[in-house]
Amino acid sequence: MKNKLTRLFIFLVLAMGIALVVVYRDQLDAAQFEILMTDAGSAAPLLFMLIYIIGTLFFLPGSILTLLGGALFGPVWGTLYNLTAATIGAMLSFLASRYLASDWVAKKTGGRMKQLINGVENEGWRFVAFTRLVPFFPFNLLNYALGLTKISFIQYSIATYVCMLPGALAYTYLGYIGREAATGGEGLIQKAMLALALLAVVSFLPRLIGNLRKGATIDAPELKQRLDKNEDFLLLDVRTAEDYVGEQGHICGSTLVPLEELEQRIDEIGDYLEKPVITICRTDRKSAKAAQLLAKKGFADVHVARMGMTDWIKNAYPIEK
Repeated sequence: MKNKLTRLFIFLVLAMGIALVVVYRDQLDAAQFEILMTDAGSAAPLLFMLIYIIGTLFFLPGSILTLLGGALFGPVWGTLYNLTAATIGAMLSFLASRYLASDWVAKKTGGRMKQLINGVENEGWRFVAFTRLVPFFPFNLLNYALGLTKISFIQYSIATYVCMLPGALAYTYLGYIGREAATGGEGLIQKAMLALALLAVVSFLPRLIGNLRKGATIDAPELKQRLDKNEDFLLLDVRTAEDYVGEQGHICGSTLVPLEELEQRIDEIGDYLEKPVITICRTDRKSAKAAQLLAKKGFADVHVARMGMTDWIKNAYPIEK
């Protein structure tokens, strides 16, 4: 009974805090915030991190606080304070979620949450690292969602801290540049160029990580061999429905999800999040785009059938229409 009351109390505190942030977050005044930090004197960094941690728990957008951290403390100390506070807030959110609802979720989970849990259980810290570099969910929501999985708290914490560093550095520096522009600091053009370069690197990370997670291409003989062995993988045909039954036909056992519909229908193939997926089309143009999309969505073992149905037919392998 006491345990249930404790859980209820924590839940109510979190719910009330989130509700208040949703209602009043537009009233966050950067000037007043700066005055508060100035009045705090030497305790300003600790006060700032405390506010950041509470804000993370209660769904205050981290980007706002990260920019403020850069403006108030500069690119070096600002990055340290932002990253440390964001990680502590993420850790507390993780623990709160695990304490409140992990048992219930284990029994009731499905859909995207099931994919998340399966992904974490198969990849562990690597899945957390990937989601921090290429987030599927908003930062605050992801913290709570990962608490519902079975990943080790230590692994979660380390992966969170390390893999949030690129984004924290970029947005902290952007906040610093904003402050410099407002106060007429020296070397503004050079600093602005560096800020743009950092943002470019961060924006390129999803594509880079997606390419790293995307497996190598395979040719028709290798695909035929894997099919003959009845290996457990998804052969995903991403052509149109007309092409699927058209002149080239399709491979028996393949699943049709046109490229244009793939993102909207991603849940239909969620069981293969951690299993091999081979994409195929007429050649390999659409299938390569599909593989890129799947990799960004967290599919861990994606391959492209090189020259697709064209190569398959060239080798005189059987087709269906």
